[in-house]
Amino acid sequence: MIELYKTRRSIRKFQDKKVEQEKIDELLKGALMAPSSRGLKPWELIVVTDRELLQKLSESRGPSSKLISGAALGIVVLADAELSDVWTEDASIIAIMMQLSAHSLGLGSCWVQVRERQTPQGETVDSYIKKLLDIPAKYKTECILALGYPAEEKGTHKEENLPLEKIHYNTF
Repeated sequence: MIELYKTRRSIRKFQDKKVEQEKIDELLKGALMAPSSRGLKPWELIVVTDRELLQKLSESRGPSSKLISGAALGIVVLADAELSDVWTEDASIIAIMMQLSAHSLGLGSCWVQVRERQTPQGETVDSYIKKLLDIPAKYKTECILALGYPAEEKGTHKEENLPLEKIHYNTF
């Protein structure tokens, strides 16, 4: 697991290659094992493979979301805000678990933030995505994970670059 932390990097360029359904299924089944507050599992996942929808998602945040158009798939991570007051945390946990799982399967990923973000036209990205994907109002969107086979290589995290000064024992 530690090796995954060292080598997982945000990938913004993807090969023009489909991800096998078996890998997608494995990724999603693993994600459904994610912990959540009080075991409520308030999250929902929308797997987007349709090229036209991926293109529209890529336009949701201007330059920040453009990379989605080159991904093999996107996973929209949302949660029922009426079910859990910590939906943001629960959605974030399942998202990062999917990113680590994707990396272990040889896939690259990049988190595109949705919550608290605006479209270039000034609409909330959450509202834009709800309309695009027909999402009921009670759900809030945390992020979109762009996934696919990497078309770029990034180095590993170097131990000498870790901000160890951010670690405190017993007191700040």
